[in-house]
Amino acid sequence: MDPATFLRECLLRAGMRDVATVEPATGGVAALAGIATRRDAPSVFVKGFADAPADDVFFAEAEGLSALRELGGVATPEVILAGRELLVLSVLRPRPRSRTFWEQFAHMLARLHLSTTHPRFGWHRDNWLGRCRQINTWDDDGFAFFAEHRVLRWLGQPRVEAALDREDRAALERLCHRLPDLLPDRPACLTHGDLWAQNVLATSDGRPALIDPAVSYMWAEVDLAHVWSTSPPPEAQRFFEVYAELTSLNGGWRARMPIVQLRQHLAVLAQFDDDWGVADQIRATLAPFRTRT
Repeated sequence: MDPATFLRECLLRAGMRDVATVEPATGGVAALAGIATRRDAPSVFVKGFADAPADDVFFAEAEGLSALRELGGVATPEVILAGRELLVLSVLRPRPRSRTFWEQFAHMLARLHLSTTHPRFGWHRDNWLGRCRQINTWDDDGFAFFAEHRVLRWLGQPRVEAALDREDRAALERLCHRLPDLLPDRPACLTHGDLWAQNVLATSDGRPALIDPAVSYMWAEVDLAHVWSTSPPPEAQRFFEVYAELTSLNGGWRARMPIVQLRQHLAVLAQFDDDWGVADQIRATLAPFRTRT
């Protein structure tokens, strides 16, 4: 069944019987998505899985959108329907190609991170990163949480086992053991958790808005590293400057980005046949931690 037909049937089963057409959307890599035109209401964005990994995927995503909006003041799409089969949201606009937009985004993300500090790392429930469960068991120690639930948890996944050799995996464990020496001791805050450039869109009046969260209380730099590492457009350069100013980042933050982004690179490696070069990036980051003979 083609994606448009699948999504249309999901909408019908959910009670939306005024759907005229569904136009497949591009950009996502985990779920099927499209824009549904309705006869008696505004168009909506709909996403679903042909073989959903679990019943709670879209409930967790809807909760994450609500948390970003209500706790962090972030613009997100309106959740129209969250069910076991699909998620229906209001339609956002593509982000404009302007430096001003990215400066606004820097202010929004800094406000989210600075206003939601938390004494513990984790979240009150597990949620989802792509098609894999994100483990959010509470921990007082950010280094231990990051090592166990954001990095080492991917070892043992078949695609990771196939891509990384035994010494790579040993180097990853050495890196995790040295995290307190490699990264600053920062507090937890509410993070989007999957903040690549494709998940930054715009509201109808042009303000930055976010989609597809995998929220948790974690270091703010997990969001910064994801934007930094996923080919942001040239107009985004001012974003990093403004965010650093607003959050008092020290000058060494760029050097930390490959280590922090290991969490996302490993998640991509674990889930997709085409890893977009992340295996090579992982090995490059691990190179200083390999044993020398």
